[in-house]
Amino acid sequence: MKQAIENIRQQSILEIENSKDLKELNDIRVKYLGKKGELTSVLRGMGALSAEERPIIGSLVNVVKNELEELISGKEEQFKQEEMNRKLESERIDITLPSKKIKRGSKHPINRTIEEIEDLFVSMGYDVISGPELETDEYCFERLNLPEGHPARDMQDSFYITNKYLLRTQTSAVQARTMIEKGGKEPIRMICTGKTYRREDDATHSHQFNQVEGLVIDKKENNVSLADLKGTLEVFVRKMLGENSELRFRPSYFPFTEPSYEVDVSCFNCGGKGCPLCKKTGWIEILGAGIVHPNVLKMNGYDPELYGGFAFGTGIDRLAMFKYGITDMRYLYGNDYRFLSQFDRKDWFIQTYLIIKMKKSDKSFVIIIIMDLVEKRRG
Repeated sequence: MKQAIENIRQQSILEIENSKDLKELNDIRVKYLGKKGELTSVLRGMGALSAEERPIIGSLVNVVKNELEELISGKEEQFKQEEMNRKLESERIDITLPSKKIKRGSKHPINRTIEEIEDLFVSMGYDVISGPELETDEYCFERLNLPEGHPARDMQDSFYITNKYLLRTQTSAVQARTMIEKGGKEPIRMICTGKTYRREDDATHSHQFNQVEGLVIDKKENNVSLADLKGTLEVFVRKMLGENSELRFRPSYFPFTEPSYEVDVSCFNCGGKGCPLCKKTGWIEILGAGIVHPNVLKMNGYDPELYGGFAFGTGIDRLAMFKYGITDMRYLYGNDYRFLSQFDRKDWFIQTYLIIKMKKSDKSFVIIIIMDLVEKRRG
């Protein structure tokens, strides 16, 4: 039996040395060391040996087995290293080639518009307030003087979750919450920007859109009037759409203001001369505004005999479309890099222009700043 084991050893070593790849090596492992391998068969035949021979043969088999496992392991490592070398050779990278430009995102035009609105009103002394998007029927309608049966409460216009809860159709609900929080005793000067939801979806409307609401309430002795509303909106519109923008107030109806107005802005495309954008009228409807209705004040804790104020609201998405010349609202929700990257470029050119204008006497400073902007643009 010793001779049989030695023959197996020599034959297996020869086959291991002559193996060409990992598959062939694995076949050799199974042939000699597997459950039905030749060395295993020797161990199974030890029952026919005498008690003196069994430990000798068993020890010899284990020595050969360990030797073969070591040889196979070494050969396997050799094959793996060769495979890795071939892979490295075939996948070699020329580090001297120029890198590909990595596309990076840019701030969304809606976010840009929201930040600009908030910065403007904060500079005018307003607080920026937020509220829940899942709102109750009470705050979304009842406390804003919209009783049951009003067309604005139609189920076709709103996303109701239950009979009590719905996705807010307007950020005006935050006005009611703010008035209640103030307890009917404190002046209010606030805006709220946020998402609202209605059952609409076409080129100029979306089922989800953004609004900004403004509310000013103070004691009547402080004379918060329609003139203050007009002046506030003029500053707002001229900041957002251009210094030459003019406003026009048209009487309208909103349940939460009285008197109420639709506010038009002179067409920024044609300067009021008339074009397809403004339908040849020279004006574009942009805002709803008015004096806060006494019922709204009363329902939210303020005495309409002592307090008064104004409110206004507009769609941020539509404002962004006008501001940046976007023709289809659905572009705002497509996340198309080609579309979004345009606004990054605009900002870069505007920054560069302003720096040159402010620092035109210091050419070296201008060059340093522009180089810094270029580096940021690349990064």
